[in-house]
Amino acid sequence: MFKKILKKSKQENEDKRISEEALDMGNKLDEVDLEATTENSNDEAKVGFLGRLKKGLSKTRNGISGKINDVLKNYRKIDEDFFEELEEILITADIGVNTTMKIIEDLEDKVKERNITDPNQIKVLLQEELNEILTEVETDNSLNIEPSPAIILVVGVNGVGKTTSIGKLSAKLKRNGKKVLIAAGDTFRAAAIEQLEEWSNRAGVDIISHQEGADPAAVIFDGIQAAKARRSDVLICDTAGRLHNKKNLMNELNKIFRVVEREYPDATKEILLVVDATTGQNAITQAKVFKEACDITGIVLTKLDGTAKGGVVLAVQAELDVPVKLVGVGEKIDDLQEFNPENFVKAIFEE
Repeated sequence: MFKKILKKSKQENEDKRISEEALDMGNKLDEVDLEATTENSNDEAKVGFLGRLKKGLSKTRNGISGKINDVLKNYRKIDEDFFEELEEILITADIGVNTTMKIIEDLEDKVKERNITDPNQIKVLLQEELNEILTEVETDNSLNIEPSPAIILVVGVNGVGKTTSIGKLSAKLKRNGKKVLIAAGDTFRAAAIEQLEEWSNRAGVDIISHQEGADPAAVIFDGIQAAKARRSDVLICDTAGRLHNKKNLMNELNKIFRVVEREYPDATKEILLVVDATTGQNAITQAKVFKEACDITGIVLTKLDGTAKGGVVLAVQAELDVPVKLVGVGEKIDDLQEFNPENFVKAIFEE
């Protein structure tokens, strides 16, 4: 119990370090390996949706399911020590202290209610619990782009994979028969416009851009006018990921939102926040900051394939009450997938 209190206290202190430090991680650029992202072998095509998800979540599976299997080998009964070890596994996977505590309490209740004594049955109960948490949000996990026209505003600090996600999403929507247009509204980051233009070429979609340092809201304005004139189904707007302080960044975003409301009032709207799964709890910190400034409708969680802490999916959705809508599970252009809670849990527990 003392160990629980220490962990909780440590996590609460960490959560207080919101805002400037979280936003300031945007110093690094989005590194885009376009050759790697566009490769697509026949073998991988055969793997299928769930197979690619399992491959992308292999580190998280080892960090959760693999460690639970190791614990099960050492226990013949379900006791307090067993739950302590399970709790540590979940916290290490970045599910978060609050969410982990809820999971452990619910598991203890279910064990008593169902009179379960075999530790091996815990994995089934845990899968039930994770599915329940991932389906608790009021809105579903699907991308809201119907009816057309639709506008998707993509927000997030630099370095989390915002540019890459826009490129992959554009390609995905085009493959699904949508006429897509990109507006390059991140005009303050060096090379952001060039990277997005390269992505638009790879995805085969048009892009509206201004010079570096231009007013982002003006770019979005021009993007909206072009989307109307070209009868685009979806306009995807990149936004500034870093100004010299949080207040300026949020002011710039609010200016963009006002332009959208004035110029495209009838469009179906999505505001997607891109966060990097490899940053763990810092992803939640960033999400809380952006949620203060705008009405986020969905989360894009990138780089899940690069971390054993994929449990942050549960922490983000549980603590923010905002659905995860897209997940990045690889470098290739088709590795940005729509988030399906049931498949996510399967990918973590099934070999």
